[in-house]
Amino acid sequence: MKLLKTLTATTALCAAGSMAGAQDMADDVTMVSWGGAYQQSQINAYAEPYMEMNPEVSITWDESSNEAVAKLRAMNEAGNITWDLVDVVAADALRLCDEGLAMEVDHDELLAPAPDGTDASDDFGDLIVSDCFIPQIVYSTTFGYRTDMVPEGVDAPDDICDVFDTETYPGMRSLEQRPINNMEWALLCDGVAKEDVYDVLATDEGQDQALAKLDTIKDSVIWWSAGADTPQLLADGEVFMGSTYNGRLFSAIVEQNQPIGMMWDAQVFDLDGWIIPTGLSDERLARVEDFLYFATDTQRLADQAKYISYGPARASSAPLVSTHAELGIEMAPHMPTDPENSKNTFLYNYEFWADYRDDIDAKFQAWLAQ
Repeated sequence: MKLLKTLTATTALCAAGSMAGAQDMADDVTMVSWGGAYQQSQINAYAEPYMEMNPEVSITWDESSNEAVAKLRAMNEAGNITWDLVDVVAADALRLCDEGLAMEVDHDELLAPAPDGTDASDDFGDLIVSDCFIPQIVYSTTFGYRTDMVPEGVDAPDDICDVFDTETYPGMRSLEQRPINNMEWALLCDGVAKEDVYDVLATDEGQDQALAKLDTIKDSVIWWSAGADTPQLLADGEVFMGSTYNGRLFSAIVEQNQPIGMMWDAQVFDLDGWIIPTGLSDERLARVEDFLYFATDTQRLADQAKYISYGPARASSAPLVSTHAELGIEMAPHMPTDPENSKNTFLYNYEFWADYRDDIDAKFQAWLAQ
């Protein structure tokens, strides 16, 4: 049976390659990602290898993923879709899918099977949270802090509520300029049980409670919008602690040897992946599909983990995660999913934010402007 599945997978791979070769495909591709260490890991792991295999292809990168929903809405309204492939978080993929701005895909038809013939949908499993979403990595948003700015005689911060304790841990903080994660952490540190956070946050009173807690540190916050901001603020000593993606902190700590520590408590697990904008021409779509088949296979997602400490979304990729491509260190202990790092995690609720994002974001931005 396994031999049959392997032969079937091989046949499908050849068929896909033949079909792609028979189609006219665009040579100029615009991909949207987040910049920094994460985007570089994508370039290293699969964009450059793909272009080596297809020297006629030119990839332009746009670092606007944090504005993807608004920009795709505007492009759709103008009838001019200039992006070919967009990297988004899972909640934004749900919103874009619901609004018809992202294509629904057949994951088993579009993506390569695992090496043993397991269908892509089974290999990705529950991480396929939307018919439009093609998972790449599991990451977390967590906090970094300056190890040389910890007050004398005080333990280094290791609890999420240390963020709100400006008496014990004075200094500026950096927080992302959006409600996601900040509202959850605020409620956790205002006494709401982890399992009740989203029920509370669904109410006007709960939203006001979260903002009131954030008010207690508002004067000590620098707000960021790009993933590279907090690592830079930490490196410059402008903040004592700040939130960002665990891979960005890994890069600052391990690759740049900055005096930064990682605080894993209440790290928020999330998913990141691709969506294909609706409205692409046949030639552009054919190129995107050809790229995705290659870029999301088992080896390519494992290769990405050589450059950044994010867990690959395929089950078959996990055993292939090894050492850092340049430093030679084992990457597994730096993953958010490592048992030592995931003792107290907070699970991000994609559906909640897909439903409530616009309303809570408006309230959050109004609060920021006060």
